[in-house]
Amino acid sequence: PETASATDAWWEGLARHFAAAGVTDAPTALTRPGLGPDFWLRPDMLFSQTCGYPFITSLAGQVSLLATPGYDAPGCDGADYSSLVIVREDAPWQAFRELRGKVCAVNGVDSLSGHHALRVLIGREGGQGGLFCKAIVSGGHAASIAMVARGQADFAAADCVTHATLSRYQPAAVAGTRVICRTPAMPGLPLIAGQAASAEEIEAMRDALAAAAVDPNLADARDALGITGMHFPQESEYERIAVALAQAQAAGAGPLL
Repeated sequence: PETASATDAWWEGLARHFAAAGVTDAPTALTRPGLGPDFWLRPDMLFSQTCGYPFITSLAGQVSLLATPGYDAPGCDGADYSSLVIVREDAPWQAFRELRGKVCAVNGVDSLSGHHALRVLIGREGGQGGLFCKAIVSGGHAASIAMVARGQADFAAADCVTHATLSRYQPAAVAGTRVICRTPAMPGLPLIAGQAASAEEIEAMRDALAAAAVDPNLADARDALGITGMHFPQESEYERIAVALAQAQAAGAGPLL
């Protein structure tokens, strides 16, 4: 809720830039909540932001990559981001390998940052997926962190953008926890166009995003949301996720749930 007004201001600016670029059917207000495959695959979905894992799985070939924002958050680097592995502040563990056999809070089965990024880390540590830890579903990154803080879980992974946002606007949400390590960097949270978007509309939206990223009238909104710039990777960049997960699977680190 602390970033709702900034999100609205950012969208209003984007909509203006969309219109200026020739995308005339951009709505003036956001659809909330606008998340999940059912929303992303709606025929009338114009523009949204998704997670890298559904982008390469359930959404593959059905939506188009527009851009990937860069964020001012520890763990972000250009268009890449990582997850932060969180433990209680008073926990004795100092390295990820010490979490073997512990309880992990996972925000959702289809989350790259909260679930599958952990698999990559487990694979590199020589662990075996669900055998490395017991996983329980929290329903969201903030909920995962809260479960760790309350002692209902021993650790969790939260994407660095969410963690930075909570630290900035809701510091109580991360109080009593600390970061033990980061997961390997992956392509960040992609901005997508819906399946009905034409090639011309996709190019126009990319132009609009590039303009909005440097629009001085949107500087306050970008700052409030932690957006530092707009990157335009090829969709093939997101194949790095599939490669990393295949390597994790080969190492025995299958899904935790």
